[in-house]
Amino acid sequence: MYALVEYKGKQYKAEQGAVLTVDAIDAEKGTKIDVESVLLVSDGDKVTVGTPYVKGAKVQFVVEDSFRDKKVIVYKYKSKKDYHRTIGHRQHYTNVRVESVNA
Repeated sequence: MYALVEYKGKQYKAEQGAVLTVDAIDAEKGTKIDVESVLLVSDGDKVTVGTPYVKGAKVQFVVEDSFRDKKVIVYKYKSKKDYHRTIGHRQHYTNVRVESVNA
């Protein structure tokens, strides 16, 4: 059984026991989060699609840990103008484990 979930403006495929990487959540490790914006639920041969969300469906996440991604280097350059600039950025993410998928 799996579900497609919309969380923080992005869509994720949630299966029980799976670990998902989502945008940073300001919550402590072990915190449980209930998500009710479920777009689709598949139970083997039966598929339920919401309009836009499936009524009564819920997915429960458990926050595992937060981390920062690899550094991305942005380099700006304009020819003949003696302009160049280097900027680095590291995005914050959180790993969450899918505890249950209820249809």
